[in-house]
Amino acid sequence: MRNRKDDHIKYALNYQSPYNSFDDMELIQRSLPEYALWQIDLSTHFLGMNFEFPFYINAMTGGSQKAAIVNHKLATVAEATGIVMVTGSYSAALQNPDDRSYPTHRDYPRLKLATNIGLDKPLSVALATVKQTQPLFLQVHVNMMQELLMPEGERDFRQWQSHLKDYVEHISVPLMLKEVGFGMDVSSIKRAYELGIRAVDVSGRGGTSFSYIENQRGKKLDYLNDWGQTTVQVLLNAQSMLDKMDILASGGVRHPLDMIKCFVLGAKAVGLSRTVLELVERYPTEKVITILNSWKEELRLIMCALNCKNIADLQQVEYLLYGKLAQANCQTQREFRTTRKEGN
Repeated sequence: MRNRKDDHIKYALNYQSPYNSFDDMELIQRSLPEYALWQIDLSTHFLGMNFEFPFYINAMTGGSQKAAIVNHKLATVAEATGIVMVTGSYSAALQNPDDRSYPTHRDYPRLKLATNIGLDKPLSVALATVKQTQPLFLQVHVNMMQELLMPEGERDFRQWQSHLKDYVEHISVPLMLKEVGFGMDVSSIKRAYELGIRAVDVSGRGGTSFSYIENQRGKKLDYLNDWGQTTVQVLLNAQSMLDKMDILASGGVRHPLDMIKCFVLGAKAVGLSRTVLELVERYPTEKVITILNSWKEELRLIMCALNCKNIADLQQVEYLLYGKLAQANCQTQREFRTTRKEGN
């Protein structure tokens, strides 16, 4: 019998997004810099914690032998590079006490580990997850379109908001609400804020498409493969919430330049999923460690070229939008940037 988690890995690697919004955003460089390269500071702050680097390995998989191989490679990379790793949804481990597909502090004592579960799970599952994994934070994912397309998916979403309220009131570790590649709309971000959430990963379209993945497994509604809003568009839409919440970004991030564009639009950190999955599938673990460490230096290089000493400075960088992004934002781009500067 085929394993659903293995299918997710297989189809995630097969899918190539037909459009990436980062390609329609251009940054304005500075020809007269003020800093030395070694002065550039990559540290960031979100969920009340300081982090040395502004990117992390985002939630991907768990619950199968293939997932175990992938996860332990990812954990080795994360521990060696000092970046955070978020496990895939932990519900599979709760259902199977013999599951060893998720990395633990016992196996990786220096790993900065966070954990993911779905918002369809009641408070008892969230509490059990936190007790077993002792994460830096609990990442709670919302994936409505995936559930609707998934043959075995949820069909009743009436409890999701009450679950989120319960999490806020009873979970002891910081909480992050995360989309899964469809792009979190501003109304939902605002509602999450009202319920007590102070950090969201907006996770836009452009990378892994769970519509595509589930269409390969079941319904074949291929016209929904590109459902949702792109990462850059979602970040542009979320400008009014930057002063209230920690905005994290993921979805279609391929390299350090894409990360920088997220920081320019106010993201505190960037999550990497498919990009890192491809790396650990293609290269030996030691080479992946080398690549991710090189990305730290490449981030500093680009920040220096933009005359930015730290992540917060990047929000002052001017930018241009082209193509679909320009068409969608021709009337609002100036308003977003003006509002952001007035807020500062």
